[in-house]
Amino acid sequence: MNFIESFRVAVRALLANKVRSTLTMLGVIIGVSAVILLVAIGAGVQGQVTSTIQGLGSNVLFVFPGVINSGGGGGGGGFGGGTGAKPFSLVDQQTLQRQLGGVDAVVPLETAQVTAKYLAHSVLSQANGSTDQGQSVVSATIGGGRFFNASEDDAGARVCLIGYTVKTQLFSNGQDPTNEPVTINGQRFTVIGWYQKVGGSLGGDQDNVIRMPITTLQNLTGNPNVSIILVKVTDSSQIDFVRSQIKRILSPSYGDQITVFSQDQTLGIFNQLLGTLTIMLAGIAGISLLVGGIGIMNIMLVSVSERTREIGIRKAVGARTYDILSQFVIEAVLLSVSGGIIGIMLGALGALSLSSVVPTQITWWAVLVAFFFSAGVGVFFGVYPAWRASRLDPIEALRYE
Repeated sequence: MNFIESFRVAVRALLANKVRSTLTMLGVIIGVSAVILLVAIGAGVQGQVTSTIQGLGSNVLFVFPGVINSGGGGGGGGFGGGTGAKPFSLVDQQTLQRQLGGVDAVVPLETAQVTAKYLAHSVLSQANGSTDQGQSVVSATIGGGRFFNASEDDAGARVCLIGYTVKTQLFSNGQDPTNEPVTINGQRFTVIGWYQKVGGSLGGDQDNVIRMPITTLQNLTGNPNVSIILVKVTDSSQIDFVRSQIKRILSPSYGDQITVFSQDQTLGIFNQLLGTLTIMLAGIAGISLLVGGIGIMNIMLVSVSERTREIGIRKAVGARTYDILSQFVIEAVLLSVSGGIIGIMLGALGALSLSSVVPTQITWWAVLVAFFFSAGVGVFFGVYPAWRASRLDPIEALRYE
């Protein structure tokens, strides 16, 4: 028997048991589609976060209170430090703004969960507070209205801009929300602008946001702290100099308990975190591929038992050990490869259908890894049943009932 004939015999054997073959492929289909889908979500979120941070410009410094480990030895990776650190205040931001040279903006940021209401509609959203310079470090585009000004920030005016999700949920009839009154945590605000759609990212829906003066947010929540200060440097070549100046200015109050990241460092941390998460998710999904491979092996062993007499006849009329071995290996590989192809298609369709909810990005390496891994599963788990079949004694096999 040549390879083509072995292939034909394997196909006929699988088609003779369509239901069993389909159920056997199911484990591989689920495993491959899960790998494709989860990697697509991880890559999509990573791309969204990268574009958001890059949208701030390469000349932005992120100033955090406390010591935050950026990875690369010792205390682990990621945002692993800063616990219990003394928080920033608006005084720190104002001090930096007065004393720093060569910067375009020094923007404090604070966030809080709030409930916004308009007539009978309500939405749970994230409120972001900043100064009037905040628009220079926001990647979203204003679709209507305006950003708040310095006098409104100084006065703690109850004005806000709303994200696209907040706009569509509160103003479901499509009206322009500009100058409309909304209630946020029981206090009356005036909507002075709204943002065009941004999409999902690491923190979820980036359109479910309400931006207001940081003094207003502090009055609303009773929290005087500032989570982070963004410093936009005029000349990106002066990044290192401005970083050292920030540490010098804040050291009397904080000592060495501050962390200043550049955009590249911030991107590196997020990419490290999200890359690890993506690999972990793909590994978890890969476990189902191993389960599918075990299913293939079990079914092939059952098939060997059922076709013992057939194997005996084939060997009696001249089939070699190699012929029997190749036939059963081909059957196992056909099951896994067919399941892999179907799984890739289902995973891609799932990623496309979820793209409106979470950012997804189908990567070529995930498709190749899933396909070749599924093929490898067929070879690995198909060899033992095929070896068992090829080692059957033809006389004993002919006597098998």
